[in-house]
Amino acid sequence: MGVGLYIENRMAVRLMAEFGLFLDIQLLYNQLTKTEKKIADYVTKNANQVLFMSITELADACKVADASVYRFCRTIGVKGYQEFKMKLSLSMATAEDGTQKEAQKPENSDSAQRMLDDILESQISALKETHLLLKWEEIERIVGMMERAKNIYFFGIGDSLLTAMEARNKFLRITKKVHCVDDPHMQAMIASMAEQDDLVFLVSYSGATKDIVYVADILSGVGAKVVAITRFLKSPLTSHVDGVLLCGSNEGPLEGGSLGGKLSQLYIIDILFKEYYRRNLGISMENNQKTSKAVVEKLY
Repeated sequence: MGVGLYIENRMAVRLMAEFGLFLDIQLLYNQLTKTEKKIADYVTKNANQVLFMSITELADACKVADASVYRFCRTIGVKGYQEFKMKLSLSMATAEDGTQKEAQKPENSDSAQRMLDDILESQISALKETHLLLKWEEIERIVGMMERAKNIYFFGIGDSLLTAMEARNKFLRITKKVHCVDDPHMQAMIASMAEQDDLVFLVSYSGATKDIVYVADILSGVGAKVVAITRFLKSPLTSHVDGVLLCGSNEGPLEGGSLGGKLSQLYIIDILFKEYYRRNLGISMENNQKTSKAVVEKLY
């Protein structure tokens, strides 16, 4: 292979690796509709912001419908918005030879101590942001909904299911009306039988998880109360709910299940638990003593 051809091929590899999604958009640009071009232009100019936007936020920024963003994703060869953001993140995180940028590799950080400090700072920042996003009036209103509810359900998918299960485990110490179902089909079935005095917490960082949005739609149809624990104020999920509790952690498409996101969700659950306990002190203390005794007596 000649030197010129080698250099040309290497440059082509670099371009495809580093600008994969952007190159796809450029190659398909003349085939896009006018609306899709608006989305393409916005994504190209604001890629860093788009990584942390819900589909609804991107649609609002482009002044188009959510469905238009979804069609844009399909046009450029991805199955949906989450895959689009993952491909966008990969395109931005890829260096000259198709490997991740050195700065993003933990082993190439300045030192192990620096990495530990960065992780700690990230978690503290996530908790502080969540604290600032929460409004006490909304907490009180949602706890009131919990008090009046006949049944309380916590649903989630994937990593968010762990938060839902933790919420169930925590509240079962003080009330027996709390439930958690881990299977998406079972969640949909329970949602279809929910009543107006039932309350369902839907945990979804993105607010765009199909199974969760589907359940939210069912619950909206039967009149049950729904609260979302999510990152984005505007998303397909939040259009179906009666209350929103925002967690403050910027989790990229390649950082699913990050500790910051999980801590933010658990922080919200802990606040709900403490306020519910405080407002129902007598019965909560009584039930807590019963459940604690039941477990302690099993220990040797």
